[in-house]
Amino acid sequence: MSAHESMEHAEHAEHASGSNKKIALLIAVLALFLAISETLGKGAQTESISKNVEAANLWAFFQAKSIRRTVVLTAAEQGKLTLGGTSDDAMRATVQKQVDDWTKTAQRYRSEPETGEGTEQLAEKAKHAEHARDEATAKYHHFELASAAFQIGIVLASATIITGMIALAYVGGVLTVAGLIMTALGLWWPHLLHLH
Repeated sequence: MSAHESMEHAEHAEHASGSNKKIALLIAVLALFLAISETLGKGAQTESISKNVEAANLWAFFQAKSIRRTVVLTAAEQGKLTLGGTSDDAMRATVQKQVDDWTKTAQRYRSEPETGEGTEQLAEKAKHAEHARDEATAKYHHFELASAAFQIGIVLASATIITGMIALAYVGGVLTVAGLIMTALGLWWPHLLHLH
């Protein structure tokens, strides 16, 4: 091998080494973004599940209160019928007191702002939990797409080192940008795109 050929071979190796360092840096950056998007996605998924359970529990409590309210109202109506058929004043007073108590209880089951456990308050809390669940689910979908873009970008950048096809690294770079956009959408505008 002549000195000229050795010099050309060394220059080619140096160029390849410089390209490989850039590709390795791209892979490292992609891996960092992948870790961030995976962490955000897992957090959003956990939040979505948590809020779904919370909403289901609140709706179950709402239904239980609604059933109790219906039972108490039915009893009050039955008491009113009893009042119409009773002429004994002591009995009428007792039944009227019970009807009044049942009516107050039914009103309390409907709205109980002090405890937040009336059906009106429970429905509001359940709707709020559903909204939070939907928000977290939308974020999760964006973070999952971002993770996929980063993973494919890592594969393509790795393939660049093996094949020497720089075009694969450029596609990996484009996927990095796409992943960053999806991550940003997940963080700040999760409902901008409907991914369900």
